[in-house]
Amino acid sequence: MIGKTMTAPRRQRKFCPPLSRRNLLAALGAVGVQASALGAYAATTEQIVVDGRTGLAISGFDPVAYFVDGAAEPGKDVFEQPFAGVVWRFRNEGNQAAFVADPDVYMPRFGGYDPVGIARGVTVAGDPRVWLIIEARLYLFYALENRATFAADAEDLIATAERRWPALQRTLSP
Repeated sequence: MIGKTMTAPRRQRKFCPPLSRRNLLAALGAVGVQASALGAYAATTEQIVVDGRTGLAISGFDPVAYFVDGAAEPGKDVFEQPFAGVVWRFRNEGNQAAFVADPDVYMPRFGGYDPVGIARGVTVAGDPRVWLIIEARLYLFYALENRATFAADAEDLIATAERRWPALQRTLSP
């Protein structure tokens, strides 16, 4: 039906000769690395992991609770604090005050992105329920396997992630 409604000049412009299988695979292989890297960035755009539905940093979990309670605890809507362009939630007024006094102590390292992914050169949002505190820093992980990988070689992975983070951070919007 479309072919009958198009003018002859438009039909000529629309025509694309089919690629041979070999040429198609070669073309995909040439851009494969770039395409996979772009796909990883497309899912994450913020410098701090923000829940797409609620707009809350680290899905509304209280960043201070990891240190004080030793648990991933959701914050309450009555204890919200804007910081670094996002809204953070806390379980109580004391946790909120501690965060306001020194947010760098409580914010997850790498903005809540998985340090294993960062070390591999991609930004993958961490799950606030999969976490670990190493050297008084909070790290969030995409999956339990990544946390186990990190725990087994934290020193090297932190060093690699620290080197790669500035370049990856530039790909994220502020």
